[in-house]
Amino acid sequence: MNVLPEVQQALTDDLPVVALESTIVAHGFPYPDSLTVAQALHEAVRNAGAVPAMIAIESGVVKIGLDERGIELIAERDDVEKCGVADIAAVCARGVHGATTVSASISLAAQAGVRVFATGGLGGVHRYAPGAGDQPFDVSADLVALSRTPITAVSSGAKMLLDLPATVEALETLGVPVLGFGTREFPAFYVSSSGIPLRHVFDSMTDLARAVQVHRQFGRESGILICNPPPVDVALDAEDLERWVDQALARADDDKISGSNLTPYVLSVLHELSDGATIACNRALAISNAELAGRLSVAFSTLPTT
Repeated sequence: MNVLPEVQQALTDDLPVVALESTIVAHGFPYPDSLTVAQALHEAVRNAGAVPAMIAIESGVVKIGLDERGIELIAERDDVEKCGVADIAAVCARGVHGATTVSASISLAAQAGVRVFATGGLGGVHRYAPGAGDQPFDVSADLVALSRTPITAVSSGAKMLLDLPATVEALETLGVPVLGFGTREFPAFYVSSSGIPLRHVFDSMTDLARAVQVHRQFGRESGILICNPPPVDVALDAEDLERWVDQALARADDDKISGSNLTPYVLSVLHELSDGATIACNRALAISNAELAGRLSVAFSTLPTT
């Protein structure tokens, strides 16, 4: 594991640091949009007063924080593998490049001592593909990793292509607190509202940081999910998106796409069906979450330790 000197110094000095996943850069946007998104995520964290630490694997070496060359490598190359928590050892042993998903990013970030993480949307419980009654039950490793990792993740809920009620129930079963900031419903990634009410809602950043602190003081080793809805000006209509998701999942079923390939496939189809609106929303909400994570990290670092 290699920690960027700026990140290591911030951790040593107990300054606010925010971890960022790299899959959104390597597999979420085409180049050069991928590079500008990565740069915007770093800028959002810095503008909030925190130090960004994008997580990735370069030539088999885990990187906690990327310099400009590292960011360009992840954004530009087409041989960067999607790396979940179960893939870390193999990717490192083979000496290849890996873009870390939520599960891998939070596991590595927490190991390095980073306490706050930002992503676009969490993985969760997948729907059954239309017409495929024998489709295996598919649950993202993000949920289990968050239940076992003492980190606070800021996300726009989970992607609408998932079974959102089942995803929220799974988080509760796994003991992961789900807290809303400025929203009273679990966000559906591109859509502000899923119709699933949140039990715990905060409008004060100080109170939100205090809730995170209390969770830690009671010795809880699970992570916490902070729900931040997409910006109003880019949020999509729920009915339109549901129709597109059904079409995308049907195509995935026809093309026999499943497992870790399902989400990127569906997202590419949604981009096509929405005339690019999903990509614009994805970019905006990821940046918004990075900024909120930066603010939360700053607020958390200023709380008294008693």
